[in-house]
Amino acid sequence: MSKPYQNRIELLQGTLDMLILQVLVWGTQHGYGIAQAIRSGSGDVLQIETGSLYPALHRLEKQGWVKSEWKQTDKNQRAKFYGLTAAGRKQLTAEQSRWNQMSAAIAGLMNRGEV
Repeated sequence: MSKPYQNRIELLQGTLDMLILQVLVWGTQHGYGIAQAIRSGSGDVLQIETGSLYPALHRLEKQGWVKSEWKQTDKNQRAKFYGLTAAGRKQLTAEQSRWNQMSAAIAGLMNRGEV
C-alpha cells in the first residue's frame, strides 16, 4: 500500500511567499496560473494547494507586496490577477538573500561526507 504523501515535499515556512513573488516577477498572473508556474517550474515536485495559495496571496497583498485586479482570462472567465509591486520586488530580493544563506548552510552541513 503506497502512502499518498510519501513523495510530498513540505515547504519551509515563508518559502511559499518567496515563490509567489518570484513567479510574479515574470508578469501578472491569476491564482491558478501562479500554482501552475510553481508546479511546472519545480518539475512537478512542488504542488501548492488552494488552501495555502490564496491565504498567502491575501497576506502578500495586505503587506503591499502584490496588487490585484479583476480581469478576463484567455478563456473569457473573470479572475483576480496579481502583480508585483516595487515593495514586493524589494522583499523578494531580501527573501532570496536569506534563502541563499540558508541553502548554503544546509548544503555545508549535508555535504560533510559522514553518513
